[in-house]
Amino acid sequence: AGNVAILSQSGALCSVLVDLALDNHLGLSRVISMGNKGDVSGVDLLLNFADDRETGVIVGYVEDISSGDELVKAAEQTSSKKPVVLLKSGTTEVGQRAAASHTGIMANTEVAYGAAFRQAGLIQADSFDELLDYAKGFSMQPVPQGDRILVISNAGGPGTMAADAIEKTGMRVVEVVKSLDIVDQVDLLGAATVNNPVNVLGDGAPDLFADVLRTGLQDEKVDGIVVLLTPQSMSNGVEVVQALGKAADSSKPVMLVVMGGRWSQPQKAAIAAAGLPEYGTPERAVKSLRAMLDYSRWRNRPPRIVNRFRVHRRRVERIITRSQRIDQLQLSEVKSKDILKAYGFRIPEGYMASSADEAVEIGYRLGFPLAMKIVSPDVVHKSDLGGVKLDVANGQQVRDGYDLMMLRIKERVPNARIEGVYVEKMLDRGLEVILGMHRDPQFGPMLMFGLGGIFVEVMDDVAFHLAPITYEEAMQMLLATRSYEMLEGKRGHQEMDTHAVAVALQRISQLTTDYPQIQELDINPFIIGDRGFEPVVADARMRLSEPL
Repeated sequence: AGNVAILSQSGALCSVLVDLALDNHLGLSRVISMGNKGDVSGVDLLLNFADDRETGVIVGYVEDISSGDELVKAAEQTSSKKPVVLLKSGTTEVGQRAAASHTGIMANTEVAYGAAFRQAGLIQADSFDELLDYAKGFSMQPVPQGDRILVISNAGGPGTMAADAIEKTGMRVVEVVKSLDIVDQVDLLGAATVNNPVNVLGDGAPDLFADVLRTGLQDEKVDGIVVLLTPQSMSNGVEVVQALGKAADSSKPVMLVVMGGRWSQPQKAAIAAAGLPEYGTPERAVKSLRAMLDYSRWRNRPPRIVNRFRVHRRRVERIITRSQRIDQLQLSEVKSKDILKAYGFRIPEGYMASSADEAVEIGYRLGFPLAMKIVSPDVVHKSDLGGVKLDVANGQQVRDGYDLMMLRIKERVPNARIEGVYVEKMLDRGLEVILGMHRDPQFGPMLMFGLGGIFVEVMDDVAFHLAPITYEEAMQMLLATRSYEMLEGKRGHQEMDTHAVAVALQRISQLTTDYPQIQELDINPFIIGDRGFEPVVADARMRLSEPL
């Protein structure tokens, strides 16, 4: 008996989970195999477990989710009361590769589940080991309130391994543990170290371990503690574990790592009796602690406030309705920009030309330099086919560009329906980013952010989030990219207006939740600059659904 509830869509893996729970000294409150979910679903079970007083942690294995929006709502409701750790199989099947947009190509099944789990506060495990590791941490220890971690070890090497793992997961090793004042409170030998990691040496007595642990628990600058034990002939491992169990007071998480093989076996029973989670390696303990921190931050997140902007919905409705009626589901750049303009995006001034003479007249009216782009529902990747000409400097270049563009498109896409050439003012220089949306069949609109150029094409440095999105969540998308330092102005780059990008993501969120007909959307590139520079849509495309 215990506080861990198990749900599984596989009967066989349900029995595996039960067996592993026994082996890991995890007490169980409920064990339910859903089978094919003929009547009772995972949503039903989550809501039931949420109100079950005997259940403190929910762990589960799921294969398919038939109603993604219902799952997200139920999981969010349940996660607000207790942690839910799920192992989801079948997440690597790539979505529709025929997608026209960058966003659609990148937004595969795995990405969709990851975005949905994060929004709902679900803890996603990648393996059975992680599932049980996370369950141990959540069921036996409180969640950390911050990312400052203290490491206590009876050897230098394992302590360094733990410190490395902590830094790699984005948590912090308390820089110097002077505030612990260990020297005055415990009798450390001269060879021991009182920096973090704290090394109490191989012959550290049980009382010494307990005193150091108590000191760390009492220190306000420490949020969590990892204790490492390695095989040592000079000390009794069982007695050390027993002393640590008595010192732990449930005020902060204490993760115990017992390294080794045969030597570590006698410690297992003592660890279970002490109520401490035990891990075989520093990395597993630290990763579990990181999962607990993420959940703690999710629980303490500010209230979700989704902003609504004043927009021109009638203009958008006319474009979408007419495009679906004439079966033009791939919207041109011009129509896509018209929709975005109705939702508050800045669009460069431009006009459609149906002849070279008209293009030249537009060019003189707008003023040089100009950009010229082919407009065709059958030409999605314009630049790849010679359908884009930039920095056009005079009327003769406009005429030559128009004629050459028409020639190239007819040669490379003979059956393309050409509506004309769009002539617009060249934009001020800035940093290129990509904003997008792909509508997942299970979870609805998924927003995407990334830097343009090689960052999206080669490095795949993008972040996703389900819509609707708050301002804080939009900022988290930016922070989730490896290239965020460029936006901050680090490494010699100019600082960009990240606030404007977050607002743009919110506007896309509103647009795509208002109009489920929009299946895919790309703004690529979206030109941003420093504060005071109003971002501008350089290119855009959308794909609509079939009319009902």
